[in-house]
Formats: sequence, structure tokens, C-alpha cells
Amino acid sequence: MPDEPWLVVIDAQRIFASPDSPWGSPMFPGIVEPVRRLAAAHRGRTVLTRWVAPEPERGSWAPYMDAWSFARKPADDPLFDLVDEVADLADHVVTVSTFGKWVPELVAITGETPHLVMAGVATDCCVISTALAAADAGATISLVADACAGSTPENQAAALAVMGLYPPQITVTTTDAVLR
Repeated sequence: MPDEPWLVVIDAQRIFASPDSPWGSPMFPGIVEPVRRLAAAHRGRTVLTRWVAPEPERGSWAPYMDAWSFARKPADDPLFDLVDEVADLADHVVTVSTFGKWVPELVAITGETPHLVMAGVATDCCVISTALAAADAGATISLVADACAGSTPENQAAALAVMGLYPPQITVTTTDAVLR
């Protein structure tokens, strides 16, 4: 049905989940169970995204990748793999080299003005970048706070507070509320 929401799980990848990664979120283990519950309710309508290093590194991406050279790897490097705990949930995978995932590839799957149930990592980078762009384009976002992991608890709270300023385009909610 066209009006049913899509679950979009942002960047559940080793680079953002591993405690050994400079970008690993300490909050990531806590979102696996909520994401799996959400995916069970969105079978056939679940998109997982992947960030990969930009190639070529245009404009501000060159100094960014200089600052974070550990991530300067080819797109097929295992660092960019989806984590095993959620990789099996994907009905679709969108791979791009931008923070925001509201890109033509995702729009082609969900439609131009969908209802998106959004989860993932990092709340304070790729999730907020995706949510704001999608809302600006006319999507309705249910941002599932307990299914999002920030770079730190403080940054998570700040990002949720910012996105909480955008109702009714963005509604900050919980897994239980979405599943009711």
C-alpha cells in the first residue's frame, strides 16, 4: 500500500558500531533490538543505508577525509559492511557517500513524499542530515529515539532536541509508540 510507512535504518555499519572504530557509537548495541522489532513490523518496506568514503573527494570532503583518514577505504572494505545483527533485515540497501541519505536512490524506493520511520546511527550526523532533508522535501518522519544511536549521549540528546522542533514534519517517538 502506498500510504504505509517505510522503515529507514541509517548506516548500521561496522564503522559506526564497532567500539574499535573512532566513529563507533557506544550507544549502538542498545538499538539492535528496537531496530529488529521495527523491521518485523515493516517487512517488505525496510531500507538500510550505507555510508562509504567519497571517491573522488570533492570540495570539503578532501580535508574531511584528511582528518579521518582511517575511513579512506574502498566501498567494498569490510569496515563499511552492515553489521551482522541487522544485515538480514534489508529489503533494499542504499549506498552513498554523503551524510544525508535523502538521495534519488532512496526517493526511488520510498516515493517523493513518504512516511518514513527512521532509526540508525549517528543521530547527530547522518540521521539528522537525512531527516531534515527528507522533511524539507515533504516526507513525514517518525524519528524513533530509542532506535537511534548518537556519537555520545549528550550529542544524541542535542540532535533529538533539534529534530523535536520540526513537528508535524518530524515527530520524535519510541519503538513502542510506533508499534502500537
